[in-house]
Amino acid sequence: MFEAGGLPRAALTLQLGGYAGCVGAHWWNLQDAALPCSSEAQGQGLCPDVLHRAGRSPSGQETYTPRLILMDLKGGREPTGSRTVAVPGQDALGNLNTLPQEGCLYGDPKRDTSVAWQGNLITHQEDPPTRNLFLQDLSKLQGCLSSEGDLGPRAHALSKDGSPLPTQLHVSQKGRPLEGSVQVWSDYLRVRLHPRSTCMIRQYNYDGESCQLEAFGQGESLLHDPTYQEELEDRLHFYVEECDYLQGFQILCDLDNGFSGVGAKVTELLHDEYSGRGILTWGLTPVIQNTEVSGKDFYRLMNTVLGIVHLSSHSSLFCPLSLSGSLGLRPEAPVTLPYAHYEASLNYHSSAILATALDTLSVPYRLQSSPISMAQLADAFNVSGRKVVTAGAALPFPMAHDQSLPDALCNYQLAVPWALLSSCGEPKDSCCFGQAVVLRGIGKEKQSCNCPPGSQPKSALHACGTGEEVLECYLHAQFPETFSTSYLLQEPCKVSTPYPQFFSALLNTQGFLLDNPPRCSTALESIPVLTAVQSSPVLYSALCRLYKELQRVNLRRCASYFSAGVELSDFQEALHELRTLAQCYETSSVLGESEDEDSD
Repeated sequence: MFEAGGLPRAALTLQLGGYAGCVGAHWWNLQDAALPCSSEAQGQGLCPDVLHRAGRSPSGQETYTPRLILMDLKGGREPTGSRTVAVPGQDALGNLNTLPQEGCLYGDPKRDTSVAWQGNLITHQEDPPTRNLFLQDLSKLQGCLSSEGDLGPRAHALSKDGSPLPTQLHVSQKGRPLEGSVQVWSDYLRVRLHPRSTCMIRQYNYDGESCQLEAFGQGESLLHDPTYQEELEDRLHFYVEECDYLQGFQILCDLDNGFSGVGAKVTELLHDEYSGRGILTWGLTPVIQNTEVSGKDFYRLMNTVLGIVHLSSHSSLFCPLSLSGSLGLRPEAPVTLPYAHYEASLNYHSSAILATALDTLSVPYRLQSSPISMAQLADAFNVSGRKVVTAGAALPFPMAHDQSLPDALCNYQLAVPWALLSSCGEPKDSCCFGQAVVLRGIGKEKQSCNCPPGSQPKSALHACGTGEEVLECYLHAQFPETFSTSYLLQEPCKVSTPYPQFFSALLNTQGFLLDNPPRCSTALESIPVLTAVQSSPVLYSALCRLYKELQRVNLRRCASYFSAGVELSDFQEALHELRTLAQCYETSSVLGESEDEDSD
């Protein structure tokens, strides 16, 4: 559909866990908002075919759905933050809530629902789950309610020229806050999924003191079960075999609970079955709010360490993503973003920020004209065993409405404008081994400064002729000894409903800074975003801190954790591998910092 110069380089996304569902819902909403309105956009910007697939429903309707497999718990609730909300009467539905497990695109509304049984029959009618106002509006606008009020197909229809008809044209102005009505991630998912996308785990739930998927070993054991293993393999084959060229897999995986074990087995399977394909794994952790250390914090720390070791081992590249200040037993203050006033306790908020960062971090292998694949991107980083990277983002990129890009970057000569989103602490210097930087949302007219003939440029950045040269010049000045790859896109990140409206009043509708708040507040339509993936020495300190914390724990007192499937000897071996991984990032400067911490 949107091919440019050859076959689209398809990627298959896997979402594993409840928080991965939160990030994934925002991620797919952002993809939906960015869909071009016509085929005139071919050859420019991002290629939606990398992440989506075209299909046809039994009724003949052409559809355009995410190329996605998601795994979540069937029963219970999905934690929306530190204040989790139970959904009365919806234990059987869990995180899907109003979303049918098989989806609603390919169902046959005329299917025979009669019962062949001829004896006495008692019918129990259950009220359908209540949809919030956003989902009700979306359903009406997409023609999903029949005259009787039943749920009908909700799909991306295709226009005559083959391009999807984006839903944001109709609902982007519905500026209703959803914080009070979001209970599960499907409450703000604006796209509809293929029937092969959803795989629910039934023997665990989010509620109660038992039957929780809280240990790494439980997650590993799930995929030893032939039922789940065969179901996963069947879905993988369905998506992979229809791709002309599959560049790889991107995995969104909860890192702090038993889904880290699920992710370990999934990446191992992909590594063995699809050799040569890129596997980019994003380990997700919600903001940690606990003030006192409990047994669950030890579980979380051990899941995190095992997840980092196993996921990085079987992936081409692994990146932890979180707004928590640290992943250790005692949480540090969450990341501060100057112009995004999010509530850290709400997963609906924190996952939106991570999804927005991920949407820009993944740009290099989603471009229409880019020759780079996921595997090639990973190969550029994982030199000398360095398969773990950090992510940073400026969200929005701080640039005044009347500034040029050189003007904006000149304000950040002493420190880079992005904040780290990998719970690694702040680096002490600008040293890193390699980086890929993406800046999007800057129009052509603002990318460089056209100095009058004969005038002296204010800086080296102002002397550059193109926006690409400006960005390259800035990165070279900040990281003179680092190999940097940079990308500059005019397309902004569109943040239409149901994206949370937590941005500063000092931003205009395009996300640029104003001198004063406008008299009449209007919802943001888009924002410029700057992201960086880095192979950084800061990982030495971060990984060593996790290693030292667990070295001080008497592991024999965690018998319940090891009874869930992980042998004590295997865990100790993983700790050794964590220390070996940390040493891959060792430099003379971070070694000195580590010695100073030990002396304290």
